[in-house]
Amino acid sequence: MTTEKSKQKFIVAGLLLTILMSSMDNTIVATAMGTIVGDLGGMDKFIWVTSAYMVAEMAGMPIFGKLSDMFGRKRFFIMGLALFMIGSILCGTAQSIEQLSIYRAIQGIGGGALIPITFTIMFDIFPPESRGKMGGLFGAVFGLSSVFGPLLGAYITDYISWHWIFYINLPLGIISLVLISLYYTESLQHQKQKIDWLGAITLVGAVVCLMFALELGGNKYEWDSINIISLFSGFLVLFIVFLFAERRASDPIISFSMFKDRIFAASTILGLLFGVAFIVGSVYIPIFIQGVTGGSATNSGLILLPMMLGVVVSAQTGAISAAKFGYRNVMMVFALIFVSGIYLLSTINAETTRATVTWYMIIVGLGTGASFSVLNMAAIHNIGPEQRGSANSTVSFVRQLGMTVGITIYGIIQRNVFSSDMKETFHGAENAFNSSSNDPRALLSEQARANIPEDVLHKIIDALANSISYTFSWALIPAVLVVVFVFLLTNDRLAGSDNAEKKSQVE
Repeated sequence: MTTEKSKQKFIVAGLLLTILMSSMDNTIVATAMGTIVGDLGGMDKFIWVTSAYMVAEMAGMPIFGKLSDMFGRKRFFIMGLALFMIGSILCGTAQSIEQLSIYRAIQGIGGGALIPITFTIMFDIFPPESRGKMGGLFGAVFGLSSVFGPLLGAYITDYISWHWIFYINLPLGIISLVLISLYYTESLQHQKQKIDWLGAITLVGAVVCLMFALELGGNKYEWDSINIISLFSGFLVLFIVFLFAERRASDPIISFSMFKDRIFAASTILGLLFGVAFIVGSVYIPIFIQGVTGGSATNSGLILLPMMLGVVVSAQTGAISAAKFGYRNVMMVFALIFVSGIYLLSTINAETTRATVTWYMIIVGLGTGASFSVLNMAAIHNIGPEQRGSANSTVSFVRQLGMTVGITIYGIIQRNVFSSDMKETFHGAENAFNSSSNDPRALLSEQARANIPEDVLHKIIDALANSISYTFSWALIPAVLVVVFVFLLTNDRLAGSDNAEKKSQVE
């Protein structure tokens, strides 16, 4: 007969597999995109492969979080997992870039349910005194997957087939589905509420407009084109309608009353800022290694492994420490480490060694990891189980939004600086290097480097290194703001979250 502790272990194993699978998916696909486009064609449409997933995932997060509060976690977790696996199967069989984009949207809908509900189930099944350890474990896996994805994606693409970056989800998903179906039993009675249809529709519409504007602006269309202006205008109008709808709804998708709680509001803002700055390191350090020091996509992905180690250690240490020293004290220490790491990255140049960059990345990883665990726990400190799904999904949604907006803004900065330096260096001959303006990796691959005269290559490398260090200088803004907003957190301790627990004892 299976004991309660044994059941918990099986449930945790299923949840960890889900986090690993769903949070890794976007980064693993990004690494393989060049090969996918080469096989399927559609160079002018490949952006939709990423956009479709992110739009569906972000739009689904707060909606599924709310629905799980209303009707139960298990049914929406299983539905999300099933959709994610169906989408993965379809993606692996795609015959065109258009098909792949549609199938990625199906995957994204499932992913929008998985991440927030997974964390919510963990908080539901463990008492406050155990959440520090478990939050650290969950946060570590989440952080690990976000930096392990590019490496795994490059390896699978180089040595197996790009189709398997989708098929690899199936065994993980099936194991998770079996474990959760068999061993997770909800004990809470969920109150029936009205579905906020207007809020859901306007939220999805606003997210779609914003994501497409950010993805297409400066790439397919100019920023001042009617297409991009219309998308931003649509986002603004729909977002304003969403705000009014949520204030009038009896059971809103995102309850603004949660933001009256100081810890929840601070945790959400900090998640946004961490997401903005952290994604810059995850994207541009591999470019620096590949473009400046040379190497294949797989080798450049290895540079993220030390950061991954730092994230894992920090997530565990931060969550356990929060139970002893309080949220603000713990996060202040890690925020200062984070700022130091981003500052050090802003000092890199063409002469910076790979070993030096590795140390800098470890520091960034150590500063970031605690945010994956501590902030999720702090966010629900005063939130009862009837709103935990909504609270967790809101924090995940805002962090994802920060990453998306961050990589777009800093991508513009890096491209503009790189392009400007190239023009200045080659005095009108920059047309020969137009292919590198948007993606320097295309020019600075091992094969391409061999065909470039050494003196020209050095100038291009200098321009690339300068553009990346300059981008990190701008990333200091959200990093410093992290330190500022940490002061909004209270020094409540994790084990003291009995206020929410007392409200939650509903059998």
